[in-house]
Amino acid sequence: MSDQTYLTLDKLTLAYGRTPAVKDLDLAIRKGELLALLGPSGCGKTTTMRAIAGLMSVGGGRITLDGRDITKLAANKREIGLVFQSYALFPHLTVFDNVAFGLKLQGMRGDELRRTVEGGLKTVGLLEFAGRKTPDLSGGQQQRVALARSLVMQPKVLMLDEPLSNLDARLRLEMRTELQRVQKESGVTMIFVTHDQIEALALADRIVVMRGGAIEQIGTPEEIYNHPVSSFVADFVGFENIFPLKDGRLVAGNTAIDVSGTVPDAGGLAWRPRAVPLGSGPLTGLVRGVSFAGNSREYVIEAPFGMVKAEVDAAAPVHSIGSEVRFDLPVAGAAVLHRFG
Repeated sequence: MSDQTYLTLDKLTLAYGRTPAVKDLDLAIRKGELLALLGPSGCGKTTTMRAIAGLMSVGGGRITLDGRDITKLAANKREIGLVFQSYALFPHLTVFDNVAFGLKLQGMRGDELRRTVEGGLKTVGLLEFAGRKTPDLSGGQQQRVALARSLVMQPKVLMLDEPLSNLDARLRLEMRTELQRVQKESGVTMIFVTHDQIEALALADRIVVMRGGAIEQIGTPEEIYNHPVSSFVADFVGFENIFPLKDGRLVAGNTAIDVSGTVPDAGGLAWRPRAVPLGSGPLTGLVRGVSFAGNSREYVIEAPFGMVKAEVDAAAPVHSIGSEVRFDLPVAGAAVLHRFG
């Protein structure tokens, strides 16, 4: 991946009629980067993707690709590939002909067409399936056909809309590896849209977390996972104990509590269940739920200030439902949230 800025969104503003969808969005994407646009439904991620691809008009701002302003350029002139959630394959055509479709529209024929299509199918590991019809393929194989069809067009940017959402859990794992391999081997700049934080963390070089048509946080998977900047991001990436801070104390409803350690000047603190010590500490609560999860046991604790979730090794002493248990919320194990709400 290059440090060179390749695709730039400058004050991008988008709307559906009079309903704003994205407002003054700034984003710089590097050449060869695998970037995830992550967020819940309605956050603006798919709208942003559609604008980059030229599938919707821009209300304000500018889109620049490889030094060229493409803001008003027609979609078929942008050199951007798209892989849709539904794959959009032709069921009556073979795998070969599906991949060859766009090349034929460009006038490619003969040995050049055959070599190019076979090269694309080899890249995604489907050369031996060239003669099959697409309905005879598995979901993962159909996804790879769609990927090959876009790659043979040699796009400057390849965009994928919820690329793994139609696959079962096993195939999702396989396709994550496949997407990473293809992207690294081809060097194509790739942007994928997803609402699945696990998918984004597993695949992306960087993640853009979006909320309400704006960017909430940009960072590497490690930065997003370990250091969310807001309660929104913390909740989205799996922190289950999130509390605001006021005057150096945690606030839950009308209750303020002290925690162990030096409290930072911030909007709040967040703990993953694994970071909540159970069995000792200054805080107490009643066990309201216990779940065995293989190597660990998960607890739901009702404290005077609200519910707390803790996770401990399965070999640790078991606390039964209804029993009182001591626990702690140590500052040293918390993510510091600069924004809350």
